[in-house]
Amino acid sequence: MAGRPPAPRIRRLGTRDYEPVWHEMQHFTDHRNDSTPDEIWLLQHPPVFTLGQAGKPEHLLDPGDIPVVRSDRGGQVTYHGPGQLVAYLLLNLRRHRLGVRQLVNLIEQGLVDLLADYRIEAAARPDAPGVYVEGRKIASLGLRVRRGCSFHGLALNVDMDLEPFSRINPCGYPDLEVTQLKELAGAVSIDKVAEQLTDHILRRLGYNQDQQARHNNETSTP
Repeated sequence: MAGRPPAPRIRRLGTRDYEPVWHEMQHFTDHRNDSTPDEIWLLQHPPVFTLGQAGKPEHLLDPGDIPVVRSDRGGQVTYHGPGQLVAYLLLNLRRHRLGVRQLVNLIEQGLVDLLADYRIEAAARPDAPGVYVEGRKIASLGLRVRRGCSFHGLALNVDMDLEPFSRINPCGYPDLEVTQLKELAGAVSIDKVAEQLTDHILRRLGYNQDQQARHNNETSTP
């Protein structure tokens, strides 16, 4: 499409602590300009609970020895841990002519598309951002927009220990059940899932396969 910005750079960061990556996202967003390429960061975090800007401490039921970080993303409380795919979308929304609600819809539909690849019927909920399979949450969303640019993003449960979710009210909902891709589709490769998810998000952003960021991939620390 004429005038479309280059496809985002894809950065595969491996496993990284939450707080340093969060501050790197802030720095990237605060120092980018209108010509800065967009980026998508793919990674996993060691165990951590994060509270969004509106997060209520009472939704932390029994964090135990897992650290708690209050973040500047939207949303309530969630858990990150090994085996969960995290994708941070650092996008210039003005360049893409997207509002926040449109970006949320795009991410949710990209996740629904991905799960359809595994013959899993999933859906978003208008009252609770994220993606659900038969009422159980499989992916959460939390975004921040600053200077017309997004950061933070999504977390998809792939092949992880789900026990820590029992120590919180996930996303502020008591008794909300969670699930993961492994339970629904058997053994999966998180690297393959990351590639599939990226393809679906890029397609939803309007890039065709020839334009997709696999031609501009980097494996690096920002």
